[in-house]
Amino acid sequence: MYEDSYGQKKLTFIDKFGVALSQRPILAVFDDPKYRGGSAEVLEVGCGFHAPLLVSLLPKVRRAVGIDAHISDDLKREPKLQFHEGTLDEALPHLAGQSFDVILMISVLEHLEEPKKALETLHAMLKPGGTLVVNVPTWNGKVALELSAFRFKLSTPESIDDHKTYYDKRDLWPLLVAAGFKPSQISMRYHKFSLNLFAVCKKPE
Repeated sequence: MYEDSYGQKKLTFIDKFGVALSQRPILAVFDDPKYRGGSAEVLEVGCGFHAPLLVSLLPKVRRAVGIDAHISDDLKREPKLQFHEGTLDEALPHLAGQSFDVILMISVLEHLEEPKKALETLHAMLKPGGTLVVNVPTWNGKVALELSAFRFKLSTPESIDDHKTYYDKRDLWPLLVAAGFKPSQISMRYHKFSLNLFAVCKKPE
């Protein structure tokens, strides 16, 4: 398994551009009136070495927790941020009894050996009415990512080599339903020129 956190090594221009494009629909989730006022508690699985998404969300949250293999020491001084270094399974004992308004899993699911188990775990950690946000590369994205990483050396090859699968709607939707989300509460759309699939999943109140 790829053991570096995303961003621990220097990102290429293509990597940074991809991160910026992913942030826009994620930030839109926090336009929901119930998340305004900075009261949300957020968990991000695979937050990256510099946790750029959690940092951008600081004005919108009461508390944010990040999980990844390695985290920059500078971030650990921010009082709103908490981090657990390791895998989701390794972090779970530290998160016992905690629940979250929003859980983010951005470009992580494709790296996991047991994606269904991870989604079930995150469903259980959501508060009633909470939101899970998932972003994954599609099968169209596979072609673009591999060309960028392996042939043109424009993005991180080690991360792409660690991919276990890719997802279209018909691949991701059954996993979300099996994890406990109701079909009526799952919204999915392609973005980044159909290279990625973005899903927003609500847990009933």
